[in-house]
Order: sequence, then C-alpha cells, then structure tokens
Amino acid sequence: MKVRIVERDVMDPLADTCMDEMPVNRVGDVKTVSLLDNTKPGARTILEAVESSLEGLRFLWSEKPAGAPASEDQINRAGEGDLCILALGDCGSCTTWVILDAIRLEGMGVPTISICSDTFREYAEKLAAAHGMPGLRIVEIEHPVAGLETEEILRKARKIMPAIVDHLR
Repeated sequence: MKVRIVERDVMDPLADTCMDEMPVNRVGDVKTVSLLDNTKPGARTILEAVESSLEGLRFLWSEKPAGAPASEDQINRAGEGDLCILALGDCGSCTTWVILDAIRLEGMGVPTISICSDTFREYAEKLAAAHGMPGLRIVEIEHPVAGLETEEILRKARKIMPAIVDHLR
C-alpha cells in the first residue's frame, strides 16, 4: 500500500485583530454643511432642525437608503460640504451604515457628525473603533425616534443642538 501525502495551505478563518487607527478630520472653518438623510422615519425632521438652528451656513442635502451603503454618487455629493452630518442610526443596520458611511467620508477628508440614538450609541462607537476610527464624532439622540409625532422628534432634536454646535468650535 502506498500513502501519498499532500501538503495544503490552510486559510486562517480569523480576521486580523489589529487595525491601524485613523484620526478623524479636524472641523475647520465650516461654510457648507452636507446633510445625509438615510430616509429613516424622523431623520429628515432631525436634519431640518439642525439646518434651521445653524444660521449663516449653506446646506447641501443628500438621501440614501437606510439599510445599505451610500452609492458612490451619494457619498461624493455628501462629501461636497466642509462637514457632513449623517442621520439616523436608531437600529442595527441603519446605525451600521451611518457609521460606515461616516468613515468613508472621513477617509475622503470630510469631517463628520453621526446622529445615533442613545440605545445604539455604544454599538456605533464599537463599530467605529473596530474599523479603526475610535474618535468618530457621534451625537446621541434620545431613543425612540420612529413612530413619534413631528413635534416630539423636534423636541429631541433641539436637545442635541448644543452637542452639534460644540463639534463646530
């Protein structure tokens, strides 16, 4: 009986556990703000509240689907501002794509602020850190947002404005 020994490389199924950290971009002299609406219920209302609260700035609007990444055209449009504010992360898939789109924009040199609900903030921070950007700017809005009347969403949006303004300084 003959035995034939064949050596094969075995692929390690574990991902790299170390990733170089990427710094977030400094928020400079902001004249134009891109608002990236992921079309989640309440996202547009929150971004409209941001727009009406920040006087003297020009705004560019973009939309994308909540549970998917922004297309190249959508991300490029969002990248036309001096800063991009993304909303809304208030569930697993939409929070994932708000954060990953923000990281893409940061990689293009555009500073970002991501708006996520307090229920998903910890997840958002861990996701950003896992993708090498632990310092990603995330502003927390009170959960829930979906299913609320416009006035209640606006009340919650007004409460986050000081945090957004702080990031602009």
